[in-house]
Amino acid sequence: MPNSLTEYRQLAKTLAVDALALVPGPNFTRALGHTFMSHERPFVLIIAADGPSAAIVPNLELSSWDLVGFDGEVFDWRDQDGYADAFAALAQHMPMQRLAVEGQVMRVFVHHALKMAQPELEIVDAEVEISGLRMVKTDADVAALEAAIALSERALHRVLDGVRVGQTEKEIESALIQALFSEGADGMAFSPIVVAGPNSAMPHAHAGDYKVQQGDPLLFDFGGRKDGFAADITRTVFVGEPSDEARDVYNTVLAANLAGLDMTRAGVTAHDIDDVVTGVLEASPYADRIRTKTGHGLGRDVHEAPYIMRGNHQVLPAGTVYTNEPGLYDVGNFGVRIEDDVLITETGYRSLTQFPKDLMIVGR
Repeated sequence: MPNSLTEYRQLAKTLAVDALALVPGPNFTRALGHTFMSHERPFVLIIAADGPSAAIVPNLELSSWDLVGFDGEVFDWRDQDGYADAFAALAQHMPMQRLAVEGQVMRVFVHHALKMAQPELEIVDAEVEISGLRMVKTDADVAALEAAIALSERALHRVLDGVRVGQTEKEIESALIQALFSEGADGMAFSPIVVAGPNSAMPHAHAGDYKVQQGDPLLFDFGGRKDGFAADITRTVFVGEPSDEARDVYNTVLAANLAGLDMTRAGVTAHDIDDVVTGVLEASPYADRIRTKTGHGLGRDVHEAPYIMRGNHQVLPAGTVYTNEPGLYDVGNFGVRIEDDVLITETGYRSLTQFPKDLMIVGR
């Protein structure tokens, strides 16, 4: 059994459950050191609090599973036979009373298969505790994040050099995606947001056929992925000279971003950071344009714990990485967002994002 399962065993004991169940996703990859697809076939790792662990593995994945070095019992199944017998065999081999699962990741049909095989089984949502093991990053985790962020920033520099009035959002997005892979990305962290003009006022808009006009804000929210870790960067630039209002809004968002960094150090809470950041926005003439919280954790998932928002009094230890991404959005007009990826240290922080934040004008 991989040594990395030890902490999951201990967590199962702490939660007073017989075992933890992991399915393909960030926790699965972290536990095993190998990545598997999530698809229509049930694929479950059962980590026992005591004794051998077990796994339900689609037969077509067995050759890849052999690379894991797993020494527990494996119950494989074929498409033409269905998976019910594999779950029944698991229940007979490892009778359980309480099983902790990833509530935000495990799909309903896997939950039902577990209950069908063992109706008395109590399934406990331990998403917070299981995913919480990923919150404090190792040196290797941070190095992978830095690599993903650095290549993403190089890609953005390349794209901005070519931005011109009249280009569509889709054309700029295409150039960004090509640049990410040219700079060495293993994949995209998520589908990038490349929007201009009034579309920049929608926090999760997507590139369309809108043609960039003189004076438009052009917002990039994107990231490459490297060695399993994701970058998440937002920069808002202007294509030509911005209006006085746009300048003022930009400087307000930047002030909020910087205030959040000043508050960041081990031992503060997620509430503390968001309260300071949001306070700067609320004190401005643009308080009615606040739409989102300050940020979220970042690692193997683009959005993971901790969530940087008022009311979340979770204490943030050194090694936590979070996004500091204040924004102001005037629907139908324009929006501005600035996002950094930040490593919390014992004495303060280290911004993993190095891309300039001073107001930038492109396309001249």
